[in-house]
Amino acid sequence: MEMNKLPEGCVSTIISLTSPADACRSSLVSSSFRSAVESDVVWERFLPSDYQDTISRSGENNLKNFSSKKELFLHFCDAVLIDGGNKSFRLEKSSGKKCFILSARELSITWSDNPEFWIWKSSPDSRFAEVAELKSVSKLEIEGKIRTQKLSPNTRYGAYLIMKTNSGAYGLDLVPAETSVEVGSQSVSSNKAYLTNQDAKKQQMECLFYSNRRQMLKPKVLDSGINGVTERKDGWMEIEVGEFFNGESDEMVKMSVREIKGYQLKGGLVIEGIEVRPKK
Repeated sequence: MEMNKLPEGCVSTIISLTSPADACRSSLVSSSFRSAVESDVVWERFLPSDYQDTISRSGENNLKNFSSKKELFLHFCDAVLIDGGNKSFRLEKSSGKKCFILSARELSITWSDNPEFWIWKSSPDSRFAEVAELKSVSKLEIEGKIRTQKLSPNTRYGAYLIMKTNSGAYGLDLVPAETSVEVGSQSVSSNKAYLTNQDAKKQQMECLFYSNRRQMLKPKVLDSGINGVTERKDGWMEIEVGEFFNGESDEMVKMSVREIKGYQLKGGLVIEGIEVRPKK
């Protein structure tokens, strides 16, 4: 039997077993398909099973007033703040998989409660009320946690530190930070990453200033395979902390960034949070 001859409800059910991207492509087939794609049967399936809990955690009462499940899905694709504004939640538009950003306030940052080392401030380009700006420390330790049950099952995720450096940043490129991801008690990913991309002139000046220390640290550092900073579409920068596969169990994921071996003072790093999103 041709698909066009099936009842609209059957077509909607079939389309709901695909993906949001496939559903949008299906709407181009014919007017009957387009009508079937608009059905709540389709978009209810694309929404996460706990979407009602997400609505309550957002505090946005208007989320209950959307006229269709498709409208609600598309709203979630634009991201909403949850848990008192300390986390950001969104759905990946093509797959419907969950993405989270843990704000700096949700992270464990060593000495962040001491104003001699860290400043908590608002930033006009941040989605959160506060970001953490590093004044000066010798040991940098940042950790975020999220339970696998909160994420989409059977999905490979990446964790990314969202950050910037201010014009007075220093000491961030002498020794790469160590990044790692643990799921439960098992280490599943580890790497190294520099926390800044310096312009050539500043790098030359800092190299002269720290030349002796750089030589002392040279045996400890191998530049091959070290991750760099990449630019994001939202104007921030990010480094990849690591990746992990999320099955169907409920375990704690720990994502860490540490630079504790160089002992040099470092400052000027601005932390917005850690994002957990599906890997492409």
